[in-house]
Amino acid sequence: MGIHGEPQIEVQSGKVAAMAGGSQESGRSVTSKVLGILEVFETTRRSMSLTEISAHSGLPLSTTHRLVGELVDWGFLSRGPTGRIQLGLRLWAIAQNAGRQLRETARPFVQDLFSLTGETSQLVVRDGVNALYIDRVYGSKRIPRASRVGGRLPLHATACGKVLLAYEEDWVRQGYLQRTLQQPTLHTHANPERLATELSDVRAQGYATTFEEMRLGLCSIAVPVFHTGKIGCSIGLVLPAGQASAMNRHLPVLNGIAAQIQRATAHIPLETLLGSIIDPLPPAPPEH
Repeated sequence: MGIHGEPQIEVQSGKVAAMAGGSQESGRSVTSKVLGILEVFETTRRSMSLTEISAHSGLPLSTTHRLVGELVDWGFLSRGPTGRIQLGLRLWAIAQNAGRQLRETARPFVQDLFSLTGETSQLVVRDGVNALYIDRVYGSKRIPRASRVGGRLPLHATACGKVLLAYEEDWVRQGYLQRTLQQPTLHTHANPERLATELSDVRAQGYATTFEEMRLGLCSIAVPVFHTGKIGCSIGLVLPAGQASAMNRHLPVLNGIAAQIQRATAHIPLETLLGSIIDPLPPAPPEH
């Protein structure tokens, strides 16, 4: 143990190994441990005890205590009056830069979509096998919330996600269909053959819909937003399930807003516009 109780740093075979209390948790770097702690908060909004964080991250309590303390000092986590831990404002501030160009450029149009329809409006990009919600304007109607800004949902269970998947390259779509598809509700289209047919229909008609596929009581409709001939993002509406039969009346507004976003973002390179997108799908096969 070094000065002030800091772990010693030992160099072995050109690699730096963090030594906590003279021992090292095998197979995990310090970076992996820190990210494991932060990842615990990705799917929950509540504060957590050190014991809970330790259990969910798979780290010893002593290591959790040390690393959480450092993250609190840096402002990435914060400690409440009862000692429970939650995400810190510094992490929130840094995260605002992710997807910032797309969000800030498209936000006035997403707000216009809400103003013209009165329905919850959202802007979505593909993040690997998930639909990542970049921006959302909530309507006043009381409907179940399936996600939030920064949240992720399976591509095949949302209208925005289906649009993104339908207009992706063939190898991406085929790779996705080979996965075991989640079925959040009994209405979710989780059969690969049926979903492949549906995605073909989405490309033909230019929009996608869902009915209670992500959460009961909800339906949705979405259209693509293109960038230099490729799918860039999608915009959509979420409505009470009782309005499913009338969803298509919003298509002229959705397509008009999509065209406006496309024009407003055309000068921004696609990779800059979207930022770094995690892609766990296999790479495109080489051309013969």
